[in-house]
Amino acid sequence: MQDHKLGRRNIAIVGPYGSGKTSLLESLLADLGAINRPGRVEAGNTVGDSAPEARSRQMTVEINVASTASLTFLDCPGSVEFQQETWNALIGVDGAIVVCEADPDRALTLAPIFHFLDSWEIPHCVFINKLERATEARWQATLDSLRSCCSRPLVAQQYPLFQGDRAVGFVDLISEQSCSFGEALNLPLSMAETAARNTLLETLANYDDHLLEELLEEIEPPVEEILDDLRQDVSADLIVPVLTGSAQLHWGISALLAALQQEMPTPAETVQHRRLIPCDRPVAQVLKTFFHPQAGKLSLVRLWQGELQEGDTLDGDRPSGIYRLMGDQLQSVQQARCGEIVALGRMESALTGDSLGLDAVDSPLPRVAIQTPVYALALTPERRSDEVKLGQCLRRLQEEDPSLQWEQHGDTHEVILWGQGEIHLQVALDRLRRKYNLPMTTHLPQVPFRETIRSAVSGVHGRYKHQTGGHGQFGDVYLDIQPLPRGEGFRFQETVVGGVVPRQYIPGVESGVREFLERGPLGFPLVDVEVTLTHGSYHSVDSSEQAFRQAARLAMQSGIPAAEPLLLEPILQVELFAPAVFTSAMLRLLSGHRGQILGYESCDNREGWDQVSAYLPQAEMQALGIELRSVTQGVGFFHWRHSHLAEVPERLQQQLLSDRS
Repeated sequence: MQDHKLGRRNIAIVGPYGSGKTSLLESLLADLGAINRPGRVEAGNTVGDSAPEARSRQMTVEINVASTASLTFLDCPGSVEFQQETWNALIGVDGAIVVCEADPDRALTLAPIFHFLDSWEIPHCVFINKLERATEARWQATLDSLRSCCSRPLVAQQYPLFQGDRAVGFVDLISEQSCSFGEALNLPLSMAETAARNTLLETLANYDDHLLEELLEEIEPPVEEILDDLRQDVSADLIVPVLTGSAQLHWGISALLAALQQEMPTPAETVQHRRLIPCDRPVAQVLKTFFHPQAGKLSLVRLWQGELQEGDTLDGDRPSGIYRLMGDQLQSVQQARCGEIVALGRMESALTGDSLGLDAVDSPLPRVAIQTPVYALALTPERRSDEVKLGQCLRRLQEEDPSLQWEQHGDTHEVILWGQGEIHLQVALDRLRRKYNLPMTTHLPQVPFRETIRSAVSGVHGRYKHQTGGHGQFGDVYLDIQPLPRGEGFRFQETVVGGVVPRQYIPGVESGVREFLERGPLGFPLVDVEVTLTHGSYHSVDSSEQAFRQAARLAMQSGIPAAEPLLLEPILQVELFAPAVFTSAMLRLLSGHRGQILGYESCDNREGWDQVSAYLPQAEMQALGIELRSVTQGVGFFHWRHSHLAEVPERLQQQLLSDRS
């Protein structure tokens, strides 16, 4: 009855790769009685990470959902390469558990997670995991480091107890009761624990004048009042409580569950916090799209308003079924209540982030921006017969993961798959092979170099004469060729007088010039060139547009080498973002990749972070993304856009041309 009234809370489990999120999900499900015993990631028998791509790598690569009677958990990827999955899911939850280890050196990896949670005002707590590997000093140092990454006051709700270097339990700082990990404890609060409790109470008092008066008058507040203040402040995303334990050893799991059920907002409170206008009709948002072997296309949705019955329609689509998920297992249900996260079958037109069930006058629910891709591979099917279905399969992959993008490049004619890193793309390629029987060979994409010229040449002559016994072919042209300013492209003009080249043949001259420009003498398209037709001659019988096209090609073929051709490369404007402690590393990184630094400044919306702007050759971009993460503990990221073309340095130009020969 309580579950029906309060709703099934939706809780995301987030944290960096390797922090133990999937193991924590197993312990939570076991404690709730949803599974008989916790699985192990190493054994490949967990509820989460059921996909072969996840189990082979022993890492979460997509959202895993586990619904119980009172809580629905979303186990989210920790790798920055799959961050889009996590962000898409987080906007549909009531609260989040941020999982980390007691390692102060890795605390900074949580900065992007805290920033996203704070930006979207999603209530969350921290669970410091793997306590069996910690010491009291490292635990405290981790807590201090986390505070520097979180814009909300971060306070310990529990304080670990150690005997020597071995964790034996924790103290609940609200009730002051000790909890043991296997042995009886009845210990008074130490100085450190007392100080931590005072910090908790003082933080709560910042939002409650009555509690502040009690503390000033040295009145011990009742436990119920402290709990009520804590619940209100966590639910309103004002503070972040810190709990501790070990998912692998099942330490602190019951206390964590109690905190989730007592402190995290109910679905109805989340709706109110999001300031959604109440209505009776079903309104939902798609958190993820995926293709199930039996059920087909599934849309994981958060139902924000109303109830959804089997047979109802949303935006003109009637779901083929309503399902609760437990890993890769589907449970068909007759209805979904407001606040639930369920999967809807065969909503063919629904995409990740879409709002469903809104009237035309309603504003769509906020959605997460798609991350800028930073890494690319060119794809070729191993079997030529698979080329026809490649586009359709890539579109399906992109439906499941919007941070993947693909294109058929207009210049290189390569099919290019873009993503967030090498592992991200390898997982996508594994899915192509497993789900669609589409094995690929890959290589790094070609850089779309261009050619141009340094100098002008005049009176370049091209004559095409061909006699075959009947009507022949004759075209005769004189061209002036000169460079244009960078970015002007191509311009064709004619100054012929006296009809030496009849008007009907001039389009053929331009076509011949354009055809030559598609591949210059260095092997790349020619740009920023002006060609002027100045003179020529024709034959009244044998001339044709085709003949003048060939004459123009011959003229260009002899004239361009004399105009000093040179190689151009695409230059990107990039903005790099990272904590200010890494600014010097970012500057060195850019300099080492032929970057031209434009400047750097503090980020407006990220305290303690810097933004570095630079021009960077596109040829250097693949390495930049990988190395930026390496020098910034995985938290640095960058945006890019095409800026201009620039001359390739002579030494590099010779190397490129030598490699192509």
